[in-house]
Amino acid sequence: EWVQEAAQRGLSNITTTPPALKSYLRPELKKVFVDNAIFTEREIEARTEIYFEDYVKKVQIESRIIGDLVLNHIIPTAINYQNKLIQNVKGLKDLGLGEESYMASMYTLEEISSRLSAVKTGVFEMTEARKLANQMEHAEDRAFAYCEKVKPHFDVIRLHVDKLEL
Repeated sequence: EWVQEAAQRGLSNITTTPPALKSYLRPELKKVFVDNAIFTEREIEARTEIYFEDYVKKVQIESRIIGDLVLNHIIPTAINYQNKLIQNVKGLKDLGLGEESYMASMYTLEEISSRLSAVKTGVFEMTEARKLANQMEHAEDRAFAYCEKVKPHFDVIRLHVDKLEL
């Protein structure tokens, strides 16, 4: 609703940080700051660059923490549970019970395997996107890369981790 309301009122509706930060560099906004002796043009540019760098650092830290949690806690825990299910299926088969007795465990094993693969792929792709972003020379370019190429992996990883936790 707000997107439509903002459009009707002629208001901007910037949904991510880098484009919002870039607004500081709009000529009409710079003019307000300079004309009112709040900042010089150079101070506005310097502050904006610092804001871009701060944004990159925060998203970088978040992505590293996500990677660390996934690789060192989520995946090992899921594999441990997977191994228990494997032992359960083997035990049920050894007892000579029918397929229906262990099919629920088999379906769970398949889902765990699928989710583990998705999480591992997500972390790998997120890390690669971060490496590419870090090679960019300008803070603004890095900020946009982190926003558009790194952060989208957060939701994908989170979805599969949440399903694993269930």
